[in-house]
Amino acid sequence: MTAPVAPPVAASILVVDDSAFNRLLLTRRLAELGYHDVALAEDGQQGLEAIAARAFDAVLLDIEMPGLDGIGVLDRLRGLGAVAPPVIVISALTEMAAIVRCIELGAEDFLPKNFDPTLLRARLSTVLEKKRLRDLAAQRLAALEAELESARSAQVSLVPHDFAAIIAGDLIDVYAAMIPARQVGGDLYDAVRLNERTVLFAVGDVSGKGAPAALTMARSMGLVRASARLCAERHCPPDPGELLTIANDDLARDNEDMTFVTAALGVIDLETGEGAIAIAAHDAPFLLRDDAPPRDFGPFGRQPPLGAREGTVYRSEPFRLARGEALLVFSDGVTEAENAAGEALEREGLYRALAGLGADPRKVVDGVLAAAATFADGTPQSDDITALAIRMR
Repeated sequence: MTAPVAPPVAASILVVDDSAFNRLLLTRRLAELGYHDVALAEDGQQGLEAIAARAFDAVLLDIEMPGLDGIGVLDRLRGLGAVAPPVIVISALTEMAAIVRCIELGAEDFLPKNFDPTLLRARLSTVLEKKRLRDLAAQRLAALEAELESARSAQVSLVPHDFAAIIAGDLIDVYAAMIPARQVGGDLYDAVRLNERTVLFAVGDVSGKGAPAALTMARSMGLVRASARLCAERHCPPDPGELLTIANDDLARDNEDMTFVTAALGVIDLETGEGAIAIAAHDAPFLLRDDAPPRDFGPFGRQPPLGAREGTVYRSEPFRLARGEALLVFSDGVTEAENAAGEALEREGLYRALAGLGADPRKVVDGVLAAAATFADGTPQSDDITALAIRMR
């Protein structure tokens, strides 16, 4: 006994053919196969108008038609991209060159004009199944993009934007910006008032990109901020090296993925400009003035990234910012910005960009981002870019 044929899934089909006989025959064949939502068009232009008016799951398209033929219709449909319906071209066996051209233009398959029911069922079922899978993939991609956008919003909410709340009267200026290479990234910055006299500032960068890196960075900054606030509440000046040591032990424990974090973490006294900074495998900051060229802020001894080895003790280096001096802290996405030739901006290129920017934090940060974008000249961003500047007035 022949196994019963499963009924087809509901589908809307458009038949585009200048022959009334072919349109009638195809309508009957499709009805026999269980497809009843069938629209008809007498030529290519009518077919395009029908496609513009509603969505179809498949189009049966004649190649040879007066006016706009099947090849012309396919050429127009290419402009619709992913929203174009799948097309099976209707052809005679003598039209092989035209069939090949239609396949090149995106047609899924071809159907001989004898309209054999078994062949029609097989080819239409295959095309509809492909469309179902493509639609499902598109839905899942849209859901994933929505989740990533939500994650991006959550990540952006973690970093401070109201820098006026950090400024203590007329003592300092702070500004920062972050541009993830994807919806979410592995960079993060922080600037927070710990008490009346102390501000903590930081820039961090996780190895890798995307949601896992963003989660690791959020965890790292949360550890640092919580430890710093606890210390400030106990009226002890927080030491950046000690804060990194605490964060490192937590990150290095059970770090099977070997995820590393580079960081530059500092605290500064708002009244004296004195502070301390700890650098964990991160680019050294620049020191800026309005009346002098930028210069390296350091030197600092090399220390491993966070998460590399539990038990690592990080040390801090003291510093003092004079009135009018600014500190620029940035991630390596700035210096590693690449152009189309694969060349990197590097520290020397950043130095040249800083030379005419002075020490105003907003101008400096905006200038850094502009320098990276200008150097890349349209080349897609390959790494997260973050910059933070803090100036004593």
